[in-house]
Amino acid sequence: MIMSLSALCLVCCAAEPAPALVTVPQAPAWLKPHPAAVANIHPPGEVDVPALVPFIVADPKSLPGIVVDETEAVLVGSWQYSTHTPPYVGLGYIHDQKAGKGTKSVTFTPDLPRAGWYEVRLAHCYNVRRATTTPVTIHHADGDTTVRINQQEPSPHDKLFRTLGTFRFEAGKSGYVRIDTDGTEPNKVVIADAVQWLERPAKP
Repeated sequence: MIMSLSALCLVCCAAEPAPALVTVPQAPAWLKPHPAAVANIHPPGEVDVPALVPFIVADPKSLPGIVVDETEAVLVGSWQYSTHTPPYVGLGYIHDQKAGKGTKSVTFTPDLPRAGWYEVRLAHCYNVRRATTTPVTIHHADGDTTVRINQQEPSPHDKLFRTLGTFRFEAGKSGYVRIDTDGTEPNKVVIADAVQWLERPAKP
């Protein structure tokens, strides 16, 4: 069967529907995009998974514990904002643009009120376009711990955060969490969004 060009176009367009336009929670006015990040190219409300919109946390201060958003992080290399895949914390998340692998990083440094043990959670959205071997280094009172996470896997805490572990930290700003891009797939993006520190009982 021979199809006309217009008919073929209709078939192709039907196979790849446009992203949905929905109402998303708005971040508070005081929250401003990171000045070093490339601007978001997606219009407000354009998302690929509308069912995950309710899990967006628009205000980082509404979360328990100490939360550091990407707006407060230190960026090395070029990172770009996006809101295309919910959920996320605050204004959105940033990604490495699938470029400069091994040369980019995002560092989140908390100001912890007291020394002790903290559960460290990392926020990231997930889908098949994400890296599966993202290296995350936790710098704590007892040294450095590096884990590799699969950012295609759903995050277990409210579809947004995953636990990296529980570590001992000193009070103040001596600890941090750093997301790197080395060893990740060249055709996948590394996501950086927010890190949460939750106080936990001292380990025996």
